[in-house]
Amino acid sequence: MRKSALAAALIVALAPAAALPQASSGKSGVYEQLNLFGEAFERIRHDAVDSVADNKLVETAIAGMLASLDPQSVYLNETDYKALQVRSSGEGGSSGLVVTLANGTVKVVAPRDGSPAATADIKPGDIIFTIDKEPTYDLTLPEIEQKLAGPVDSEVALMLRRGTGAPVEVKLKRVAGKFPTVSSRLESGDIGYIRLAGFDGATSGTLTGAVKDLQQQAGNKLVGFILDLRNNPGGSFDAAVAAADAFIDKGDITIVKSRSPDSAKKIAATPGDVANGQPIVALVNGGTAREAELVAGALQDNHRAVLLGSKTFGESAIETLIPLNGNGAIRLTTARFETPSGRPIEGKGLDPDLVVSPLKLEKVAQIDHRREADLRGALKNPDAVPPEAGAAKGGAPGGAAAPAKPSLATTSATPPKGDEPTVASGDIGTTSDEQLSEAVDVLRGLALVNGRTAAR
Repeated sequence: MRKSALAAALIVALAPAAALPQASSGKSGVYEQLNLFGEAFERIRHDAVDSVADNKLVETAIAGMLASLDPQSVYLNETDYKALQVRSSGEGGSSGLVVTLANGTVKVVAPRDGSPAATADIKPGDIIFTIDKEPTYDLTLPEIEQKLAGPVDSEVALMLRRGTGAPVEVKLKRVAGKFPTVSSRLESGDIGYIRLAGFDGATSGTLTGAVKDLQQQAGNKLVGFILDLRNNPGGSFDAAVAAADAFIDKGDITIVKSRSPDSAKKIAATPGDVANGQPIVALVNGGTAREAELVAGALQDNHRAVLLGSKTFGESAIETLIPLNGNGAIRLTTARFETPSGRPIEGKGLDPDLVVSPLKLEKVAQIDHRREADLRGALKNPDAVPPEAGAAKGGAPGGAAAPAKPSLATTSATPPKGDEPTVASGDIGTTSDEQLSEAVDVLRGLALVNGRTAAR
């Protein structure tokens, strides 16, 4: 095939005709650039020391294009796409891990509540080096997600490290079904504690029911609510909007921005507040990510809740799954969301109103934690600290340390022990949860102030 014909064929294959941009007359035009691609393609086909299938070269090129954009944009070949459809349907087994990948480093965003990963005390920020003894640095994100999934009751072995600790091995048994996103109880007899661990189609209705049930249990003694968003890796965008809307009577919930400068779309709250204006303290940490940050930002900007805990993860990408004519699909970041006041979340995260570590109340800088901004290709926040600032501290740009090769000689049956004060999934909502104890005190103070104001 001639190079020009190959370029034209690639254009047709990679985009619908109606969506194709017009080629420019200069050398930077799309057709000229695809001719360059075609020349390289032909050279590799004929001159590479090892023969490579044409479809493999094209798939790798597509994957490379997406990998250069941001950590969430990925190519799924036909096998990966079918596996994603199976996982989305709830079939098969899951370890309950939500991860992200950049520059060969696989990082845990958060384990899902009630999952094998949560039971094993895997925490946000843990780095996974191998999956079933296969190194992760050479895998794509879809391949990693597929390896973490598998048949029900099968095991997956992970080699991971927390902070500066030694690598350890953790084995997880995959389980069937979806993990709960809402749980609730009365705390101290007069505080409604609601754990929001994710977002799916059932979250909104379950959340509303939980609030009403707590109000009924406490009678007229309920002083307010604690909404626990810690280690919440996100989920359905629409479900998160509905969850925030449940507590906001009027105002905006979020602003969605796509590529076009004039594309900003505000999503407004609908009238009504299921909590009837009672005070709310929302707990957040480095595992509060994606759609959970949408909820936290909406509550904070509308002065509907006090955020307590530590800085959130900092990821606000909205992804679109686009099938490619029966040859797999691409998962492409097509928009991102901001808080109602226009504060960017991507690469920055949300700062709580009260900084509270799992060990003690602090009002100092947070311990360094790899977040969305540290990942290669992360969408840039114009308010972020310039890379030179991080380099001046002796680290990589942005303050992120370069991933080191782990020693696989150290293994253990116990979870890793790190020095970062991240609350364990097993401690969330228990008597050893210092952040929850602090939230109870803050909520009582808010209720007292509100009561005095109302009495005037």
